[in-house]
Amino acid sequence: MKAKKILFISQEMLPYMDATQMAYINRHLPQAIQSEGAEIRIFMPRWGVINERRNQLHEVIRLSGMNIIINESDHPLIIKVTSVPQSRMQVYFIDNDDFFKGRGMLADEEGNEYTDNWERAVFFARGVIETVNRLFWVPDIIVCQGWAASLAPVLMKTAYRNDPAFINSKVVFQLDAIRPKLPPQDNFEGCLTQRGIDFEGIRKRGIDLADVDAPLQLAISYSDAVVQAVNGAMPDLVEKATAEKKPVLRVKDIKKLRETYTNFFDKLV
Repeated sequence: MKAKKILFISQEMLPYMDATQMAYINRHLPQAIQSEGAEIRIFMPRWGVINERRNQLHEVIRLSGMNIIINESDHPLIIKVTSVPQSRMQVYFIDNDDFFKGRGMLADEEGNEYTDNWERAVFFARGVIETVNRLFWVPDIIVCQGWAASLAPVLMKTAYRNDPAFINSKVVFQLDAIRPKLPPQDNFEGCLTQRGIDFEGIRKRGIDLADVDAPLQLAISYSDAVVQAVNGAMPDLVEKATAEKKPVLRVKDIKKLRETYTNFFDKLV
């Protein structure tokens, strides 16, 4: 395949999370791409439901230690890593006690969505971006999956648009079936604020940051291509991508991930 370096920013993955279709894709797609000769990196949040001891996570001291400022508050960035069983792949985990310790992915045990989910998404996106920079690694394609990774495209295309690690990368956003119901918190614009973020450009695209779907709309609008990873998921956002003339891949057979995605990636690069 043409792309030699591919970054996967995933909100869920087997065997660390429950067996959803997206978790399956995020486990097997990177391995299939790697078997084609590509170099990959995988990142996901260290959700509180992930058992560190069983999954053998350990902290990467040289990558940890920086603080990420969100809405004028400092949040320490902790990077952990483990190897995927029966593969030659490593997964980097973005961790922080405020956002992940003892907490599930989207909601608590009673099904109540966390009110700071979009702040958590900002932290995850920035944590990945800063860590990739520290790795001195330049991806050809960046695959962002799910609501937790939805703010990476807008940050990469605005605040980090001149960053050597991302300036020429093609960003792909994967839609799945999980759609948060709570709108971004009142301080969402403050959470996103950093040097280089283009709020005027966001407004010109007609995106209301108070809308419940604002982060997903940002992901669509600032990505170079879109994947409907779960058949029939979020048709309105697929329609938005089509209206904005984004290439759209509809995954119909998860048993043919390598052929489906490599052909799509080759057209992008």
